[in-house]
Amino acid sequence: MQPAITGKKYDKIAQWWHDQHVDSLYGVSHLEKALGFSSNRGKALDVGCGAGGRLIRVLQENGFSITGLDVSKEMVRLASEKHPEHTFLNQDICTWKTSEKFDFIVAWDSIFHLPLAMHKPVLTKLCQILTEKGILLYTFGNAEGDHTDQWRNDTFYYSSIGINENLQILMNNGLSMLHLELDQYPEKHVCAIATKLKKSNHSSHNRSRCLYEKKIRSGK
Repeated sequence: MQPAITGKKYDKIAQWWHDQHVDSLYGVSHLEKALGFSSNRGKALDVGCGAGGRLIRVLQENGFSITGLDVSKEMVRLASEKHPEHTFLNQDICTWKTSEKFDFIVAWDSIFHLPLAMHKPVLTKLCQILTEKGILLYTFGNAEGDHTDQWRNDTFYYSSIGINENLQILMNNGLSMLHLELDQYPEKHVCAIATKLKKSNHSSHNRSRCLYEKKIRSGK
């Protein structure tokens, strides 16, 4: 399912979504955990920001200048009204381009709506626009493949490349895992927190990983 279609589906439930989540604490403890690893409180990016609210509020309280992206026009309208001091864009993360770098990126319950083939390029993009020592917090599904499900009297699309492929993409792009959790077990919902290594550390990390993989292949 193309993101534009998903955006129109969320347009229909945007006000309901806002009302349900405006005072919710869902995801807040994980955001606070990720912020505990953060040393730079400059620019933050919220991918799939929805109508704003709880996560934007916590980022703001921690001194970030925030950019929010969402494919739903109505969600972006509500977020802009609620947080006029920050920037909200009606954009598809698959095609969105920026020259900016961000010290903190959160994609909470948004990446799992991407077309399956777009997971790798989108996650790679997020890694590339993260500053050194920056923090990435995102969620994804622990079940490879894609499917649709009924929710709010509509059909929504979900997909995932699984834990191992996510970890591989992060490592290939110079990130190191700080926290990985099946946070809603037995639901297949994964929360990941990673940081971007300095280039010198990235080189050492790659050498260590290659040696480890070589030992695994040789059976030593």
